[in-house]
Amino acid sequence: MRILSQILVGAALFLFGTVTLFAQVSQQPQYMYVCNQGSATITVIDTSTNKIASTVDLKDLGFSANAKPHHAVAEKDGSYWYVTLIGENRVLKFDRNNELLASVELEVPGLMAMHPSKDILYVGRSMSAVNPPQSFGVVNRTDMEVMDEVGLFFTRPHAIAAAPEGDWMYIGSLSENQIYTTNIDTEESDLVNIPGQTHTFVNFAITPDGKTMIATGQVSGQLLFFDIADPVTPKLTGNISVGAQPWHPVISADGTYAYFANKQDHSVSVVDLGKREVVTTIKGEGLAQPHGAALSDDGRHLYITNNNLDGTYNPEGRDDIENLPGTVVIIDTETNQIIKVIEVGRYPSGIGTNIR
Repeated sequence: MRILSQILVGAALFLFGTVTLFAQVSQQPQYMYVCNQGSATITVIDTSTNKIASTVDLKDLGFSANAKPHHAVAEKDGSYWYVTLIGENRVLKFDRNNELLASVELEVPGLMAMHPSKDILYVGRSMSAVNPPQSFGVVNRTDMEVMDEVGLFFTRPHAIAAAPEGDWMYIGSLSENQIYTTNIDTEESDLVNIPGQTHTFVNFAITPDGKTMIATGQVSGQLLFFDIADPVTPKLTGNISVGAQPWHPVISADGTYAYFANKQDHSVSVVDLGKREVVTTIKGEGLAQPHGAALSDDGRHLYITNNNLDGTYNPEGRDDIENLPGTVVIIDTETNQIIKVIEVGRYPSGIGTNIR
């Protein structure tokens, strides 16, 4: 009986420990990583409190004041996160505790997209580069080594997205109405020409079912819809006019709504993807040259970064607008109302969080 009792006690302790560990893992906070391009810092926001949890100063890690962090993205479980540095030609890998683990060299890296199931990070080129390489990088996320730099047929590649299932990815040009599609495994690819006026594709977003891709057109002020049921050849199925200079789009987990900033209008558009219409345009305090967009895991809060380089947000009426902080505006997606403005570093650009 004593042995049986010891076994039962041991089993109970093991089960308790396992449950406790699972609870600890499941309770890990979701973080938003805000790239302060003008301050060489990354602001880390805890979505459970909507407060700044920490600030990563790249200068303390040996990088220059001109490092220009631009875009960030994190693993599904938040265990690691990645950031591009335009000024250092680097992509960095951090752990959840913001410890720098590794880096890889890529010329003027810009936006990133993660393969949904494989250990691959796709890296595009910065919009600020006048003549960037006509290629995108394929990086192994474990060892942070460049696996390939895939050549393209157009100049100034920028917009980039990976399909939620499978190996298809899409990259668009800033200078031409062209989208390149490719399957990394099979090496199938296609170059699609989009008719009509010049759009200047800022970025793409793909619905969770993998059937529709949207694109924001900086010059045209349009949101474009593509059928990607046949992933090799996206088919343009429609477009709607939105605000001036629509920027980085993000789609709700149920595929119902798209959200994106309109940089020149200092506003945020909320688009019903089923009806293909703007249901509301959000304006208000803190929206000052809005740039990046990201959603909390529960979809309740939308986070928008704001460059604020022109002094649109200046609550103290300061004269030195060149040194004003940027902001992150938090929007309640149930009411589409601004609920908080967080001041961050200079010139916040991209924002990233856990991929779905």
